[in-house]
This record gives sequence, structure tokens and C-alpha cells, in this order.
Amino acid sequence: MAQVPQTFLDALAVRTWCSLALTALGRAREEIDAINVYPVADGDTGTNLYLTLESAATAVEAVFAGYETGRAEPSLGDAARAMAHGALIGARGNSGTILAQLLRGMAQVLAETGDASAASAPTAASRADGPGLRRALRRAADSARQAVAHPVEGTVLTVASAAADAAEEAGDDCRTVARAAYEGARTALAATPDQLGVLRRAGVVDAGGRGLVTVLGALVEAVTGEAVRETAGGVSGVGPAGHGAGSCGHGAGPAGACAAGPGTEPACQGESGDDRGGAGGPAFEVIYLLEADDAAVARLRARLDALGDSLVVVGGDGLWNVHVHVDDAGAAVEAGVEAGRPYRIRITHFGHGEPHPGRERPSRAPAQRAVVAVVPGEGLAGLYGEAGATTVLARPGEPPASGELVQAVRRAHAREVVLLPNDAELRHTAAAAAEQARTDGIRVALIPTRSAVQGIAALAVHEPRRRFDEDVVQMTSAAGATRYAEVVVAERQSWTTAGICQAGDVLGLIDGDVAVIGTDVTATARTVLDRMLQSGGELVTLVVGDDAPQTAAAHLEARVRESYLAVDTVVYHGGRQGALLLIGVE
Repeated sequence: MAQVPQTFLDALAVRTWCSLALTALGRAREEIDAINVYPVADGDTGTNLYLTLESAATAVEAVFAGYETGRAEPSLGDAARAMAHGALIGARGNSGTILAQLLRGMAQVLAETGDASAASAPTAASRADGPGLRRALRRAADSARQAVAHPVEGTVLTVASAAADAAEEAGDDCRTVARAAYEGARTALAATPDQLGVLRRAGVVDAGGRGLVTVLGALVEAVTGEAVRETAGGVSGVGPAGHGAGSCGHGAGPAGACAAGPGTEPACQGESGDDRGGAGGPAFEVIYLLEADDAAVARLRARLDALGDSLVVVGGDGLWNVHVHVDDAGAAVEAGVEAGRPYRIRITHFGHGEPHPGRERPSRAPAQRAVVAVVPGEGLAGLYGEAGATTVLARPGEPPASGELVQAVRRAHAREVVLLPNDAELRHTAAAAAEQARTDGIRVALIPTRSAVQGIAALAVHEPRRRFDEDVVQMTSAAGATRYAEVVVAERQSWTTAGICQAGDVLGLIDGDVAVIGTDVTATARTVLDRMLQSGGELVTLVVGDDAPQTAAAHLEARVRESYLAVDTVVYHGGRQGALLLIGVE
């Protein structure tokens, strides 16, 4: 459906832009992954950009959801700030971190402009015009360049600067500015192989820049109602929305070279300095969010710059996203601890011996069937992994996005996949991931497990040699026959199905509802277990978190052994899983 053209940016336009950009990146993700040779040839730039934008779009949708039907919509400042914050906390990889700073730079100007317009005309909608968009693009390019420790030309930074430069020469109409920025970015993208040797040797354009062109193309569609058209020959234009958007458009390398394909000579030797394409570089990528003040972050930059390369630190106002490639991942995390409070820490080891982009990967026949499961802690991740499942770790307060689940399904490398979300809140996310994976030709069955203990029960009866439908039925039956509970600590005062709880109270939830409010973890868990076993049971599963009392599991085991004949108990260590204790009764 074509978007309604408009001459300004408001909150709805930001929402539309995020949605269109996410869709376009979803279409271009694999293509962008395929041409990813710089700074590390790990083939994930498109995926990282998609996941970063998905987080931004989700944050914007949350702002709109907070307004009831019939009430005024959020302001431009509300939407822009949500977009920037979502991108910051969800940024993945080098490219995603830079995209987050680009969006943050734009959001700063859009919010300022929108707030000013609303103040001058209280009855009018908060909006930004062409000059406001022009300033936003300039702020984005400049702030992204400042966030990178050692900027390199021929990358997304060059493309962003070119977009801002082109916008400076455009008129004052928002649509004209958006088109000019997009065309300027496309032209700069085509020239990236001439600026960066690793791209020239591989015969590709910069992957991060290619992603930015896609995002700017979505901006054009959001404000004009017309989708951009890109062809391998490098000719672009605009036409009716939905026609031609998201096709190749990266055939702008030397002599019209397209994305690296079989037979393309890759950048396998590398050069000194930053133009290495990942060859001989550090072994780990370290990313974390950091709560710290500006002075501490300045010291952190210097410390991390000495430890590794590809350093990007984005954010502000006390919250930062830190990205660096290092050989000593522990030292990079320790530097964050010295600067403030790091969390959502991700450490990725760059695999050795991976084929270079542009060369065929060794053929490996896919397995017939695999299980992909979301797990809340490292302990359960190990347990599921030992049982043969591919796991996605959901840290407390950090549910996985649909893109992460799709990645896991692909990583399982199987013709048939059983997906276990293990969380009622992830049902829609998992359904979206399953639907996307099916477009790849993978047969995916979603079993709506609501807890990791239900997933354990399903995995226990999994039999790959059975027919797929029969296996899914057996696993679903086992999960459905398992009641689940968790013991947590209340963070704030609130109404519950068991009465009013206070911050610090111990809550026992059975099948998702608060059933017990107590003050002692072990006593509350015992009451929960007794209620669950009143209706019978054969096996009790206890998953103990790091913060649970050390004696809790032993006490509950003794309770079952002494009070419930013929009921077995199995105990697992869940690690930092959010809940103090997970309980399953089969």
C-alpha cells in the first residue's frame, strides 16, 4: 500500500520509516551479509543492521501503543527519542552500533525541531520540515564519525557524510531533501571500492553503506509514498510503492561488479593498518551497554583503543553502547567495569578457517531435524545443548527478537525444526520467526511452551527418527502435561491474583499467575510445590538460579521424598536466569 506523501516529518512518519526500513533490510539482509568483508569478513552486517533496526522499530511501536484510541498521537520528539533509544540498546556488531549513532544524531535534531514547532504552534502537530531533516542528516553523519575511534573512508561513514552533503544542496521541501540524501548516498556507495582496497579486491561495495542506502530509501518512501527502485546496473528512480524496492542495487563496484559470488577473488591477504578486512585481526568482538558518565567514557575509549581495534562508542546521557574487537575479551569487560556498570555483555569469537566471502562454503548436507529453544540462563543453555538443541539465550529483561530466532533456526542447519519459545510472552515473536524461516524452505513447527521446564519435558521425548508430525505431537503432549511455576522477588508494589504485594516480597507463580506471596524463598517454594502436587505428579523438575538460597533445592527434594511417594525429583543449575527457581511437575 502506497504511503501518503507529506512535506514534513512527524511521529507517524518516523513510525512509517522504521517499519519500511525494517522490511527493506529484511529483504536485503542476505545480500548485505554476502558482501560483508570489512572490518571483519564474518558475513553478518545485514543481519546486525536488521536486528538493530528491529529494536528501534519495536521501541517506536511501544510509544504508539502507550496512547489510547482517540487520544492525541505521540509527538515527533517522543517517536524520535524512542527510535534512538531502541537502536542504542539493540545495536549489534560494528555496523549496527554505527547505525544506532546515526539514528541518535537524527533523533536529537528531530526532537529539538519537533518540540520547538509544538511550542510555537500549540494546536499544530509536532513536526520537522526540509531544513530540519537536512540538519538531522548532518548531525547524524558528524556524530557517527566522532563515535568511531579511527574513521576509515570507503565505509558507511563516507556514505552518511555524502548523504548529508547532498541534502545541503537540496531545496526546503522534505521530500526533496530525502531524495537528495538517498541519491548522494548511492553515488558514494558506488565509489567505496575505489577508497578501500579490501572492497576493490573483493569486487563489492561496503556492506554497511549498502545497508544505510536501504534505510534512506525507506525514508524516501515514507515521505513521498513512492518506493525507490534499484538495479544491478546502478540506475535508480522512484515509482509506485511496492514495485522494485529492495532489489539488488549493489552492482556498483569496479566495472559494475556485483556482490561477491563464486569465483570472485576475496580480500584474503589484507593490508596493514585498518584496511585489513579482518585478516589477522583480534580474536573477539565485545559489545556491552554501559551506564557511565562522560568523563569515565573518555577514559574508557583510550583504554579500549589500546587493547584492540574497530572501536565504536555511541550514546550519551549516561547510557552507552560499546563495541570493540580485541584479543583479551576479559580486559575489555574489566575496562567497562572500571568505567561504570556494563550489562548485556556479548562476546563473539571470530572463527578461524572460515571461507572468505565470495568463495563457496564447503557443502554440508543439512540434518533432517533439529530443535531450537529459548533458554533463560547459561546453565539451561548447557543442558539443552547437551541434548542436541540449538539454543538462544534470553537474559533477564532482554527477550530475543524474531531475527535472533530466525538466525538460530538457520544455524541449526536442518530441513525440519521444532521451535520451543519457553515463554508465553514470546509466542508472537516465535510465530513471526517460524513464518520467516518457512520462506527459506525450512519446515518449522512451533510448540507453544511457556516455561523452560515445559521445554525440558518436550525435549525428553524428542525422537528425530519418528515422522515429523508424530514427533511434534509427542513433544507437544509432554509439554502440555507439565505444570510450571517460578519463584521471583517483586520489584514494586502491585495488585496480584493473590493480593497486594510489596517490593521485596517473594512471589510464587503457578502457570503464570501469582498464587503465593511470602517473605522466605524456601517456604514460598515449598507452598507452591505442595499446591502443584495436590493434583498428582510423577516427576518434579527444579531449576535453581544463582540468587536462590543454596539449601533451597535440598529442602524441596527432601519435602518430595518424605511427603509424596513414587514422585521423583531432578535438579538443574540454571545460572543467572532471572527467576530464583523454576519448578515443573509432570
